[in-house]
Amino acid sequence: MAEKKIRFVIERQDGPNDKPYNQEFDVDYRPGLNVVAALMEIQKNPVTVDGKRVPPVVWECNCLEKVCGACMMVINGMARQACCALVDEIDQPIHLQPARTFPVIRDLLIDRTRMFEALKKIQGWVELDGSWDVKDAPIQNPYTAQTAYEISHCMTCGCCLEACPNVGPQSDFIGPAPTVQAYLFNLHPLGKFDAPKRLNALMEKGGITSCGNSQNCVEVCPKSIKLTTYLAQLNRDVNIQALKNIFDN
Repeated sequence: MAEKKIRFVIERQDGPNDKPYNQEFDVDYRPGLNVVAALMEIQKNPVTVDGKRVPPVVWECNCLEKVCGACMMVINGMARQACCALVDEIDQPIHLQPARTFPVIRDLLIDRTRMFEALKKIQGWVELDGSWDVKDAPIQNPYTAQTAYEISHCMTCGCCLEACPNVGPQSDFIGPAPTVQAYLFNLHPLGKFDAPKRLNALMEKGGITSCGNSQNCVEVCPKSIKLTTYLAQLNRDVNIQALKNIFDN
């Protein structure tokens, strides 16, 4: 009896400026097989279904346990993590594509620079220069800490940016993940001192007003972060800050 095969249709691209094309590969089935493991099998023996040996497929992965976000790609039309995408739970043939909200470097490997630059824009860090005389950790409200803990699960994988219709050439929106990170750092006992800087940054081009509230982001978030809830709260905070700016001036 012939072994069961899993068919993969992979959208490939030889370089940033090259045209994409599809290639098909078969991988031997085994229980618990995920997309990353299948890509590793294809990498070991990159032969298409018609017997042509080709260069190995390029993609990115790191932790292999749904923590780093590096293996995000479009699987059967949905942005998700390849490490936790089990072939038993996916319709076949399985179509793999790069997340084209981001520039494609090669095959399934993308450049996430736009997302990291957005984190710089909203100042996604806490300012500590060593001059603070703090003997004990600042006290944090337990309810605030619970919210911060949820948001801190963000892997900057880019699923929400890929799913958002307002992220791309048609808009300057920096995307749900970087925007909500501003809320996270505004909750921090020390980070809140720089909250006005983050909120003012979100008033600029590509900020919170570019969010169209499509709610696609919360549907695809692999960590189930309530992105739309925090975007709504940020929208309120930004408006309050705008009023403060008027009265301060």
